[in-house]
Amino acid sequence: MIDQVIASISSDMYGILDESQMQQLIEVLAKHLSPLETADAKNHYEKSSLLPAFISAKRVEGCSEKSLRYYDSTIRNMLESIEKPECQITTMDLRTYLDTYQRRGTVSKVTLDNVRRILSSFFAWLEDEDFIVKSPVRRIHKVKTGKTVKETYSDESLELMRDHCDNARDLAMIDLLASTGIRVGELVKLNRDDVDFENRECIVFGKGNKQRKVYFDARTKIHLQRYLSERVDEHEALFVSLLKPYDRLQISGVEIRLRKIGRELNFNKVHPHKFRRTLATMAIDKGMPIEQVQQLLGHQSIDTTLQYAMVNQNNVKESHRKFIG
Repeated sequence: MIDQVIASISSDMYGILDESQMQQLIEVLAKHLSPLETADAKNHYEKSSLLPAFISAKRVEGCSEKSLRYYDSTIRNMLESIEKPECQITTMDLRTYLDTYQRRGTVSKVTLDNVRRILSSFFAWLEDEDFIVKSPVRRIHKVKTGKTVKETYSDESLELMRDHCDNARDLAMIDLLASTGIRVGELVKLNRDDVDFENRECIVFGKGNKQRKVYFDARTKIHLQRYLSERVDEHEALFVSLLKPYDRLQISGVEIRLRKIGRELNFNKVHPHKFRRTLATMAIDKGMPIEQVQQLLGHQSIDTTLQYAMVNQNNVKESHRKFIG
């Protein structure tokens, strides 16, 4: 590239400078332009090495492999699209990228803000590590996603699902999801030894392999003990398949089973995460401090807890009558 620039300049100066002057010009250009070529090579090296370094840092922080893959693919797509070393990327580059990303497909505002948030984390790390002076994402504000009232299960719906279970495992599974609010990924990782029946609690491994205690009610205790007493296998997993070889139940197995129950009862969107949102809403509605709900659900940010909890509209109406009308 540098040689082409020198040749182009020499061609333009041909006939203006004599042979001796032309030689001096070529030497001066080579002297001053060669360091730029070296810098370009260095930038290329940095472009290829900073992302893996960031991913390594997030792994040390305890991020799951699933999250790391999401970080890596999101940032890599941005770098390949902008085609600049990280240290040269500007706010305008990122705004243009996000705008193009949004326009090229049916991307929701939630997904777009997730991309913005990951890029913000990456460039904030570059700033902290002194690779850049200031993160270009600082001036890109959170994407306004709007708020939708997400459904929760009513007490009646939960009872109907329990009554519809045709085996002890599904009943115990629904009870545990409803009374603890654990993630489905946490549910399938549970082993028999993780459950303390005397204190009605169990240890779960949340995101980033963080441990926390969750608690279940008396009904769940009874149904769990009944299910375990009926088991004929020796598998350590708390929940296993109904048929031989009685393998550990997977996330997909839980989701398929709940969808089947939902279809048979003609319920709308029965899935594991809805139990979690129902518990959060119920807890806040009954006066549990938001900080305790946050700890119960294993959220790092209290804002996440607030997003899960939907305030009961009937209580809002009663409060309006009491304090205003």
